[in-house]
Amino acid sequence: MGIHEIIFFSGFLLFIALMLLIDLGVFNKKDHIVSFKEAGIWSLIWVSFALGFYALLLTNGQRIHGIENFQELSTVISNYVAHPEDIKIIADNFEASLQNYRQHIALEFITGYLLEYSLSVDNIFVIIMVFTSFGVKKEYYKKVLLWGIIGAIIMRFIFIFLGSVLIQNLSWILYIFAAFLIYSGLKMLFSKDEDENIDPENHPVVRFLGRYFAVHPHFVGSNFFYRPTHDTATVKKGALMITPLFVTVVVVEMTDLIFAVDSVPAVFSVTKDPYIVFFSNIFAIMGLRSMFYFLSNIMHLFHYLKTGLSFLLIFIGAKMFAHGWLKGLGFENYHSLLIVVSILAISVLASLIFPKSKEAA
Repeated sequence: MGIHEIIFFSGFLLFIALMLLIDLGVFNKKDHIVSFKEAGIWSLIWVSFALGFYALLLTNGQRIHGIENFQELSTVISNYVAHPEDIKIIADNFEASLQNYRQHIALEFITGYLLEYSLSVDNIFVIIMVFTSFGVKKEYYKKVLLWGIIGAIIMRFIFIFLGSVLIQNLSWILYIFAAFLIYSGLKMLFSKDEDENIDPENHPVVRFLGRYFAVHPHFVGSNFFYRPTHDTATVKKGALMITPLFVTVVVVEMTDLIFAVDSVPAVFSVTKDPYIVFFSNIFAIMGLRSMFYFLSNIMHLFHYLKTGLSFLLIFIGAKMFAHGWLKGLGFENYHSLLIVVSILAISVLASLIFPKSKEAA
């Protein structure tokens, strides 16, 4: 990391931390059920921030890597652009070349953001099942999702920058990512809803925690830990126990890690720049909590969305394999964005035009 990258990255993390405090802590310290209106407002706020960041990249995107001359521009393009020929360099016009670069990374960001946001929808399906299966009260959803987001940010940071190192040194690993995305898409396409049911007692995370920690059998308000006031058959007075709410947080974290295995390689198919991948991921994750409340009560209306997401993964994987051939046909990054939007729009419209019958619901 150069000094410019450290400054830009630190400023971004500071902004995210501030928004976390505002959105999740400062004004809403009490546990409460988030209303549809509140969720809608915060969803709009986070989408607006993402669009604002897109505008920032269009005007000042070179500040991420501190590009100040042709040599630095060429180095960044060589290191972080999957296909350098996509950016037109004008030999006698640095500003025009820089603008082409800014437009390129801005498009990469918004495409990666939309990919991550759309793939997060399937994550919401699973989180709803986790909350329902573990019997979590709605007023505690907010706290679980808060810690889930914090953990997701940390895990995405490790996953993304480790992935970037692998790609920089082993470029062929992109083909492994592509194969995995196609496999995941096909698996999602042909899996049945009942295959995703969650059994709290036999969940691997629950069994692991039960083996190494004392687990309290009941929820203790919104507490993650509990110390019994008297000896029991299995635990002594004052011993530290974890509560079912803490177990739920760990399950949500592991769920996000599993989804990151799909979503992060999908964004790497758009750009090799780990900063763009990270920024797009974090904006999508930050909007995930609000989108969860916004969509949780109407998710059943979009029963074809999962099918759309499976085709989305298959498309991204196939595009990674056939980029050279597609490039020869004049296929550009904005075509990918149009296809992603089209797949999502078709799946939503199909769900509304052909609603699930009451017997199948």
